[in-house]
Amino acid sequence: MGIFSRRQNATIEPTPAAGPGVAFPAAEAAGAALDPALRALTGEWTIDRPHSRIGFSVRHAMVTTVRGAFADYDSTLYFDGAQPSRSRAELVIRVASVDTGVEQRDAHLIGTDFFDAFRYPEMVFRSTSTIHEGVESFRMTGDLTIRGVTRPVELQLDYLGSVLDPFGYERVGFDATTTIDRTDWGLVYNQRLEAGGAMVSEKVRLQFDISAIRSVPVA
Repeated sequence: MGIFSRRQNATIEPTPAAGPGVAFPAAEAAGAALDPALRALTGEWTIDRPHSRIGFSVRHAMVTTVRGAFADYDSTLYFDGAQPSRSRAELVIRVASVDTGVEQRDAHLIGTDFFDAFRYPEMVFRSTSTIHEGVESFRMTGDLTIRGVTRPVELQLDYLGSVLDPFGYERVGFDATTTIDRTDWGLVYNQRLEAGGAMVSEKVRLQFDISAIRSVPVA
């Protein structure tokens, strides 16, 4: 993700067509000085899917980690670099697009034991506020809805920088992470191991690795 950092002279591979947008949160200064470069980023942005990842990781059988991502999602982002509290974010994920690299496991995840994609096809995150904590660091709060249950979550959000690529795209990078207890959203399925412990951890780490392209206003 460091390829987006203003501390590097990175050449970004172009993407002919960016995917939907990603929404960004509301932010309110918490005493830390805002980077003046953030003011120039004020506006609407669209997520560049080929250079982004909406993913998760979870411990399996107590000894390993399973990683996955969602390929199909829509998002909207308005970022205000002068007053981050005016920023807005929304991310709508089609849970049936989950990909962990194993078809049988993916089929289990979208079934009734976990996401129950037939009844609850979408997982939604909507920002409610963001606090500026450091030069390139924010704390984002929002509502996460899974299986019809909505609960607040708090993400650590880091601004990675911006760049104008050789094809004229203005790009910006963000990383966000949080850890949730999946049982809070009704994902309670598990199997107990003979030696003790659970087959699937209740703790799930969510990871948002975002590359966004500035949206061109419609004339």
